[in-house]
Formats: sequence, C-alpha cells, structure tokens
Amino acid sequence: MSRTRLLVAVSSPWASERLLPRIVDLAHRLEADTVVTHVAHPLGDDESESDAKTRGDQTLKLLVDGLADAGIGSESVMLYSDDIPKALLNTARNQQCTMIVMGLTGKGMLKRLLDGDVPTNLLRQADIPVLIFPSNWEGEI
Repeated sequence: MSRTRLLVAVSSPWASERLLPRIVDLAHRLEADTVVTHVAHPLGDDESESDAKTRGDQTLKLLVDGLADAGIGSESVMLYSDDIPKALLNTARNQQCTMIVMGLTGKGMLKRLLDGDVPTNLLRQADIPVLIFPSNWEGEI
C-alpha cells in the first residue's frame, strides 16, 4: 500500500503559523509525509521578486521546521508561476501526493475575484482530494 503524501500549499508566514497545528494533526492521523509548497510572486508594485522569494523562504521554513519538531517528514518546494492552481497540481503529480491541503487567507469575495480565486480554481481542476481550512477555524479534524 502506498503511503499518504500531502501537498501543503501556503501563501504567507501567517498561513504557515495558522496551518501548522492542523497539518501536524492531519499528518499524524494519516501517517503522512508532507511536501510544503509556496508559489512566489510579488504581492503588488511595492514588492520585488527578491522580496517575494524572501517571503516565500520564510513561509516554507516556518512550516517545515514546525513539522520537523513534531516528527513529521517534510520537504519544501518553492514554485514560480502566474498560474498558481496549475503549478500546485503539477507539483502534486510530480511529487506523487495523494491530497492537497491549504488554508483560506480571509480575503473577501471581491478581492478573490480581482486577484483570481486560487482555491476555487484548484478545486475545479484537481484530480486528487483537496482539503481547505477556513481562515477562522480553530477546531480539530
């Protein structure tokens, strides 16, 4: 039987901190390895590509270190793409992941429409299960 492998998509250091306890719980319950991903892209005109990469490195490090502290095997993958759902799905396939896990950022519907709604587009294109944690959720699985 193949081992469960989670692709964990994080967008910011805040998301890494929010998702860490949930990913630890899920990975332990499923006896899963994790592949932590971040798609680096500038957030606006004020952020350079270098700044976006630095933010991405911090985002990945927070979650990978937290998972390691909890005894969960993980690796990190920095992605560069304008098509975030496609990049995540391609990485999930290449890394032989069995599920994609991500959290919502708390953006409003208008902001998602203007920026592109990554979770909705990911759900529409996915051929493996996708688990999405609401930004304000404090519960356990």
